[in-house]
This record gives sequence, C-alpha cells and structure tokens, in this order.
Amino acid sequence: MGPRPSWGEPTAEELRQTIRDYIQRQETQLGAFMLADPKQTGKLRTLTLVRVHERVGKTGDYYYSCTDMQDVATGDQLDLDFDVSDAGKDLTVAAVRIHKDNGTPRYTYGENDQLIPLE
Repeated sequence: MGPRPSWGEPTAEELRQTIRDYIQRQETQLGAFMLADPKQTGKLRTLTLVRVHERVGKTGDYYYSCTDMQDVATGDQLDLDFDVSDAGKDLTVAAVRIHKDNGTPRYTYGENDQLIPLE
C-alpha cells in the first residue's frame, strides 16, 4: 500500500489491502507465497490466498488481520495471522504466523496480548 496520511488510524480496508499487497508482492518476486513452518523444522510451505478475513484489530503496537490460505502441495487449510505496523508513512507487514492448521490452533492470546503456545 502506498503512503497514507499521517493522521488517524488506518481503516479496516487499508489493513486488508496491505496484507493482499504483501502476498501479491511475494508471488510476483518469488513466483509463489511461501512461509517457513516452525512446526515442520522450517520447511517452506507454498500457499495460495483463499481470503482475507473481514475482522481487523489491534494488539500491542500492531494492527492485525487473518487470512485463509491453502497449502499447494498438501491441500491443508491454514489460518495465518498478519501483524501490520503503521510506523512511518506506509503500512507494512511486520510478522506472519500460522495460527491454525486444518482448524487446530497452534497458539492463543493471553490477557496482555502475549502469545501462548497450545502445542
């Protein structure tokens, strides 16, 4: 997403579009969207976007939204969490994590927004 005004919080659509743009840039640069899976000792998973969730929120310093992705090789359905930073003039993706693998959560959030592993 390009530069945005420095006032106010980003809109939900700006956050969702930042995630779509991030995925599209990786597909253009690398030929696919790939993510290392820490549960599979860093194995790269090639994923395709199914949809960006409507819900957006904020935890700590980051905004977030989630996506439904499909693993090209296995057909697994993954729910990825994207942290988006609004530091500076541009919205940028700061982190991507696998939240759910075929519906099974890998972590949850505690009362102070800390990640709590479930596995």
